[in-house]
Amino acid sequence: MKTGGRSKGAARKDTKEALKPVDDRKIGKRKVAAKPSKAKAVKGKKDPNKPKRPPSAFFVFLEEFRKTFKKENPNVKAVSAVGKAGGEKWKSMSAAEKAPYEAKAAKKKSEYEKLMNAYNKKQESSAEQGEEGSERSGSEVHDDEEESEHDEDDEDDEE
Repeated sequence: MKTGGRSKGAARKDTKEALKPVDDRKIGKRKVAAKPSKAKAVKGKKDPNKPKRPPSAFFVFLEEFRKTFKKENPNVKAVSAVGKAGGEKWKSMSAAEKAPYEAKAAKKKSEYEKLMNAYNKKQESSAEQGEEGSERSGSEVHDDEEESEHDEDDEDDEE
């Protein structure tokens, strides 16, 4: 006679189900618990006045390559085809052939660094001006204004 509990067959069935992969169209793979991403919560608003980062030597090359590729292949509309063809050509180029593009990229990078220095100085100066104001936050100032309005209303009621 069996006394309460499960039979051995039921216990085996439970363990087999626990070992089965999750049905996610990827047979043999198990899902991992998703980790909460902190990047989205930390990211702030982008400043539209901040200078854009300069293109790398490859992207400087790609600007010119894109024009010639479209002239040679006017029927190809896919952006990926242009990118793949540009990547293949870039890989096959020698260091001497890449040199002019690297020089242009270096020039754009130096211009970007100058713009960023000016931008950072401007940000620091505006931050210092903001600190020179009152130490109270805007909400505290607003609360004081409401309190003074209520005090004036009370004085009108007393008369």
